Amino acid sequence: MKLIDLLKEKFSPMVVYALVGESGTGKSFRSKIIAEENGIHAIIDDGLLIIDDKIIAGHTAKKEKTYMGAVRAALFDDKAQRDEVAKAMKQAKIKKILLLGTSEKMVMKIAMRLQLPQPSKIINIKEIATEEEIQQAIKSRQVEGKHVIPVPSIEVKKTYPQIFSNSIHELFSKKKGPKKVIKQGDVMIEKSVVKPEFSKKGRIEISEAALTQMVMHCVNETEPDIVIKKISIKTNAHGYKIIITIDVPFGTQLTGKVHKLQDYIIDHIESFTGILIEEVSIIIDKITKR
Repeated sequence: MKLIDLLKEKFSPMVVYALVGESGTGKSFRSKIIAEENGIHAIIDDGLLIIDDKIIAGHTAKKEKTYMGAVRAALFDDKAQRDEVAKAMKQAKIKKILLLGTSEKMVMKIAMRLQLPQPSKIINIKEIATEEEIQQAIKSRQVEGKHVIPVPSIEVKKTYPQIFSNSIHELFSKKKGPKKVIKQGDVMIEKSVVKPEFSKKGRIEISEAALTQMVMHCVNETEPDIVIKKISIKTNAHGYKIIITIDVPFGTQLTGKVHKLQDYIIDHIESFTGILIEEVSIIIDKITKR
């Protein structure tokens, strides 16, 4: 390699890839294939930093006892966890990394919290798996509670023996992807199947009424002069979208206060509940007299 190429490689910023898809659709199962195809040695998956099939830092969301705790761990809500992973990435001098998440917003939030560049390439699970494969993965998750950590079983056994279940071996060809016939140059990938504590207890969801109360509390706490006219909450596979219609007193610095209110609602509710807020839209209906 020429000197100029070596210098470019040494000082070039980290390239961030992302693999997104709904929970249970097989992202962890297929992440190693994406990594092999793109020459990626580092993966962020459910709170863990994995480099070359080894758990380097962080703690897996799959060890959490509650679903909300698992979401917080996957989003690196804990500062100590963030700092540990960020330090390990810096020491490893990572050039490429793959982030796994349920949505584009989630991987962007993970990148921001770990002080990484925003993903330059985002791959949806539907681009690399058939609908039949995705449905099979969902069924395995819902019926059997199976979750995958993309590292060999020895890594999970020594770090998280309480949740280890078994292992999966998959043959991978750089030219043709997953296959069944072994040929020279093929790579065997091992992944671990685990059963998290939270999967045994079922999922916790938050009602629209409870979310509405939290939104009202956030508004009253930050901007008591604002009058709430209506709150609409929409849900999808990735998270919640909140639409708030308000009246504001004349003379209010709208831009700054509205943006501050949006940020406060998102940060407060996500931190308190562990759910993902996709969007907070604020509609100003009237400007009122003080």
